[in-house]
Amino acid sequence: MKFFIDTANLAQIRDAHDMGVLDGVTTNPSLMAKEGITGKDNILKHYVDICNITDGDVSAEVIATTFDEMVAEGEELASLHQRIVVKLPMIKDGVKAAKYFSERGIKTNVTLVFSAGQALLAAKAGATYVSPFIGRLDDISTDGLQLIEDIRLIYDNYGYETEILAASVRHTMHIVNCAKLGADVITGPLSAIESLLKHPLTDNGLAQFLADHAKAAATATV
Repeated sequence: MKFFIDTANLAQIRDAHDMGVLDGVTTNPSLMAKEGITGKDNILKHYVDICNITDGDVSAEVIATTFDEMVAEGEELASLHQRIVVKLPMIKDGVKAAKYFSERGIKTNVTLVFSAGQALLAAKAGATYVSPFIGRLDDISTDGLQLIEDIRLIYDNYGYETEILAASVRHTMHIVNCAKLGADVITGPLSAIESLLKHPLTDNGLAQFLADHAKAAATATV
C-alpha cells in the first residue's frame, strides 16, 4: 500500500520523504491557504516545489466546476510537472473531464467520493485514482471502511485499474484497516503515519535494552 501525505507543508513532506515512506502527496486549496500560499502564481509554484521533493504523484485540485473550465485548468496543472495528477470533483462534468484526460494520458484523481456508485463511475471514466473520504463518513455515523471494502470488491469483480486512494484518513487504525481491506493508497496527515511507529512495548523494550547496556558498560570499566 502506498502512503501519501495530505498537506501543503513542505517541511512535513520532506520529513515523510526522508523517513523513506512517502509515495506521493495530495493537497487542495484549503491546505494551500493554511500554509499561507495564496494567489495563482504562488500556488502553481508551490505545486512544483512539492513535486521536486517527492518521487511520487502529486494531486493538484481544480477549482472549476464546468467541463471546459476543468479541462483548461487541468491541462495547465498537468503542464507544471510530470508528477502532477489532476484532481477532479465527483460531479457529472468531473467524470466527463476524467474521461477526457484519461484518453490523453493525463493522470486523474476523482475526489469527494462517498458511495460505491460514484467510485464505479470514476473507474469507468478511466480515473487513475478514486478518493473515498472515510473520515468524513465516520463523522456522520456511517462506516467509511465499509465503503473501501465495497469499492475493492467491485473493482476486483471487473478488473478496473483505478487505484483506491483512501482519503480523510485520521488515525492509525484507519491506515491498518485500509491495508487489510486492500486499499491501494492512503492519504492523511503526517501525524497519522508517524503514529504507526508507536507501541508501549517498543518503548519499554528499548528503555530496558539501553539500561542493560549502560549497566554492562559500567561493570566493564570497574
